[in-house]
Amino acid sequence: MDLFEHQAKELFAEYGIPVPRGVVAHTVEEARAAAEQLTGRVVVKAQVKTGGRGKAGGVKVADDAADAEQKATQILGMDIKGHTVHKVLIEEASAIAEEYYFSFLLDRANRTFLAICSAAGGMDIEEVAHSAPEKVAKIPVSPLDGVDRARAREIAEAGGLPVAALDGAAELIEKLWAAFVDEDASLVEVNPMILSADGQVKALDGKVTLDDNAVFRQSDHVAFEDKDAEDPLEAAAKAKDLNYVKLDGSVGIIGNGAGLVMSTLDVVAYAGEAFPGQPKPANFLDIGGGASAEVMAAGLEIIISDPSVKSIFVNVFGGITACDAVANGIVSAFQLLESRGEAVSRPLVVRLDGNNAELGRQILADAKLSGVELVDTMDDAAKRAAELAAVGA
Repeated sequence: MDLFEHQAKELFAEYGIPVPRGVVAHTVEEARAAAEQLTGRVVVKAQVKTGGRGKAGGVKVADDAADAEQKATQILGMDIKGHTVHKVLIEEASAIAEEYYFSFLLDRANRTFLAICSAAGGMDIEEVAHSAPEKVAKIPVSPLDGVDRARAREIAEAGGLPVAALDGAAELIEKLWAAFVDEDASLVEVNPMILSADGQVKALDGKVTLDDNAVFRQSDHVAFEDKDAEDPLEAAAKAKDLNYVKLDGSVGIIGNGAGLVMSTLDVVAYAGEAFPGQPKPANFLDIGGGASAEVMAAGLEIIISDPSVKSIFVNVFGGITACDAVANGIVSAFQLLESRGEAVSRPLVVRLDGNNAELGRQILADAKLSGVELVDTMDDAAKRAAELAAVGA
């Protein structure tokens, strides 16, 4: 999960990392009020989860509250690399003496952590890394040893930071490491990290990516979720503990096991090329190993809630959970949804293979569920699902 800048700075502040004072505003009126509260010159900063805001015109300096209102009018609603600006951060202007770059990140290739530090921070750090890589220090960090104040100072020195900034940078880096580890982050970045005119080292910007796999031990991270940007179907599926991702096609997909579902997406996409409109998968939905009636019903409920879905493909390989249990789950799911007034109205293609596949097919055949077709092979089932989606389009 990527955080907005203001969220990253709120997190930094909890760890004692110096950040400028700021207030989030969703309207131009709120922007003016925030600037009046902060007094003096402020910076109006678009809050979007992408880089390049400054070059796109999403960061502007305002001399007073009236100017901040005008700048917010220009920024709110603008598009930055496909991201619409819905809120701005009104932040006190800083007297910048120098700008640096710093980050901690997960180095997957080398199975360790990495600190990146450079005295050449700011908007053009990517160009510096490309044209003058010697100015960007990359220092491996052992997860066992971590980063204390002495190690933090060594990293700052390796990055070429001047003597005047070393003490403040070392303190900031040490605290940033604590945030990185404690919050289960895969990235914490400060660009620029500044030396102010009065000699302080501050995080003028902040970028944080939190590991979603650690949410079970980071309950506070729920507060960082961007509910407005979340797809409503994905939110509904998440509430039902389903592994669901919305796609842009018309064939609903249900499978047991992530690998099987990924293969199903490919097979359906390929099969769809032969039909009008070239039907594609509408979603990724992995119901896991236990396809109970409740889980199957929850999956079908999510998929039939998507108006773009014209057909549904249930692709199951019976392993620990046998195909007869899956078939009974489908029958019960139909009954359960019908009792709720949410009967499955889209054609459903089912392919069962593996443990007790014959028994599972017999259960579905005997149930005579409306709109359900049994197909023996994965390729033929994908072809039929794509054909039905093309007809229903």
